Amino acid sequence: MQQIDINWLAVIVAAIIRMAVGFVWYSPPVLLKPWQALTGVTPETMRAGMGKAIGIDVIASLVMAFILLHAVTYAGATNIFTGAAVGALNWLGFMATLMISLWGYENRSPKLIAINLGNNLIALVLMGALLAVWK
Repeated sequence: MQQIDINWLAVIVAAIIRMAVGFVWYSPPVLLKPWQALTGVTPETMRAGMGKAIGIDVIASLVMAFILLHAVTYAGATNIFTGAAVGALNWLGFMATLMISLWGYENRSPKLIAINLGNNLIALVLMGALLAVWK
């Protein structure tokens, strides 16, 4: 396996980008209300579980950024466009296929899947673009 120099600051910033995209995506003016209606999450249950959710999201975002850095490096992406393409392809190959399977196996709402996929597409494209140029 190819040795990769890890730019930990870039990984952390990419993770922050993912969380920032989610913060905007699931905010009241954007998609919070439809998401809540589809998941059954109330403002009360959301507040009660916020600490746990943020902790999990921080760890998940760091892992995602770390692995995406490897994908960007292995793909040889060195500019914004190729980095964004690596992010988009990882989204398609892993996120989209996983979420669409939930529709098939768990009968999840296509609208909920689309909301969650949109957030992750934007995040992975931006993360890939950043990781490709910030070595």
